[in-house]
Amino acid sequence: PSVTSSEEQTEGQSSTLECSTPYVCPGGDIVLHWEGYDPQVSEVSGRFQLDTSGVGHQVNLTSTFSWKDHSKKLLCEVSHGSRKASTEVVLRVRRTWGGDRGHICHGHRGQDPLLTPPPSFQQSQAFPSLPFPLPGLRREDHGRYHCEAQNALGTGVSPAVTVRVFSAEISASPAAEVREGTATTLSCDVPGREGHPEELTYTWYKNSAWLKEGPAHTLLFPAVAAGDAGYYSCQVTNSQGSDTAQAISLSVTYPPRIPTLALFQETQGGRLVIVRCTVDSHPPATLAITHDGTVLATSGAQVALRQRLSVTASRNSLRLEIRDAGPRDSGKYGCTASNVHGNASATKVLVTRAAELLIQPSAEVPEGTAVTLTCVGTGDAAEEPLYTWYRNGRRLQESSFPTLQFPSVRGDDAGAFQCQVQSRNGSDASEAVPLRVLYPPRQPVLSSFLQSQGGRLGIIQCSVESDPESNLTLRRGDDVIACTRGCPQATNPRVHVTRSYNSLKVEIRDVVVEDEGIYVCQAGNSQGSASASVDFQA
Repeated sequence: PSVTSSEEQTEGQSSTLECSTPYVCPGGDIVLHWEGYDPQVSEVSGRFQLDTSGVGHQVNLTSTFSWKDHSKKLLCEVSHGSRKASTEVVLRVRRTWGGDRGHICHGHRGQDPLLTPPPSFQQSQAFPSLPFPLPGLRREDHGRYHCEAQNALGTGVSPAVTVRVFSAEISASPAAEVREGTATTLSCDVPGREGHPEELTYTWYKNSAWLKEGPAHTLLFPAVAAGDAGYYSCQVTNSQGSDTAQAISLSVTYPPRIPTLALFQETQGGRLVIVRCTVDSHPPATLAITHDGTVLATSGAQVALRQRLSVTASRNSLRLEIRDAGPRDSGKYGCTASNVHGNASATKVLVTRAAELLIQPSAEVPEGTAVTLTCVGTGDAAEEPLYTWYRNGRRLQESSFPTLQFPSVRGDDAGAFQCQVQSRNGSDASEAVPLRVLYPPRQPVLSSFLQSQGGRLGIIQCSVESDPESNLTLRRGDDVIACTRGCPQATNPRVHVTRSYNSLKVEIRDVVVEDEGIYVCQAGNSQGSASASVDFQA
């Protein structure tokens, strides 16, 4: 069907919409009708045309529309049994506002005007509704809104509506950075929280870890501590959903704690003293290292460094290196840390040795290596110092030569070595320095005996000397009886195995003839291997 109507309808005025088909079926069951209209304010009439001037069927809908009918859809439908065809009409109804076509509509939030339509809207827009878009809704858009409409006859004010913006936000009081001990409150709020129609649940997180959950929108710190610093966020939940606030950083400032002062003296490869100071504070502290009251280094304004000194500074850390250290560097070392909230200090005493012992090529060597021990002293170069050598506390030799040589070192030469330097200025001894000599297993010591008292008990014991430790394996023929590591546990219930450093002990209870035979003990480490055998007789 085809529909004919005016482009728009005026509120309160009668309008007629015509629906027609270019054919007529007399006596047939074809129906043409309107749908979607209000029968109380509408009248429907129809007519047929079947003559030489034309053929057609027309149904007219006459009605008075209100502004509430704007955008309403009417349907003209022709049907024949279950078969239907229709045409849709969308109403455009202009409101007259008391007979005056022009009007002005103002949007308000509270008492503040938000929106006034442009003149083109006031002059040509028939529909008396002005949409007020809020793109990218923000927290500040929360509030009560109403609309004021004006025309020549007066002004109308709509009832207010509340726009609730469910958006969580955290604030800190008195500030997001506070000094240790300050009473601090974190508040998680949504706009209109106090007048919210339903109870809200608040879930608090610190550094993404759950803290607490409940109806309280605040997190209280009666006396905030350094450990309370971190990133806090909260999730607000109601029956419609939830919103999580952007995390806020709570920073807690505090004075320096007691510094950690460490002193290191290198005894191998040169005389070097390292003084290191670290501290815990916020904001970062300025560090200063002193020697017997004299400032040697700072992390702030640099002092003039001596030729033997080097300094490395980082956040709350200061490192001082003293090369060619000697007795003059002994004494009390101190570290002072200070920031805007206070200061703290620590001290330690360093006693440097005038003698140092060096081992070349290394303090750990394989057997047969040529090894040289050198005693480095600070005696007067114009005189010949006297050097005394000790191993494991026992005096080895004394000479005017500062070296002790092993052209082909053996395992028996290993031990803790120390040297003493004697000169006109006095004497000083070095720290004891261990020399480790790696060697393969010597010939294992393998013994066996039979104990008859209280039952027949056979004992086979194997021990060996080696460095590093050897793996001991006891065999009889092709069978492995026991080993110190890396073999299955003994399955014979009569066999008990005891393992210790370079030693293996096997006990055989209720010895029988089958236990007799040749037992072989094999010892091996990274340097080599050795073996021994014994004939066990029952």
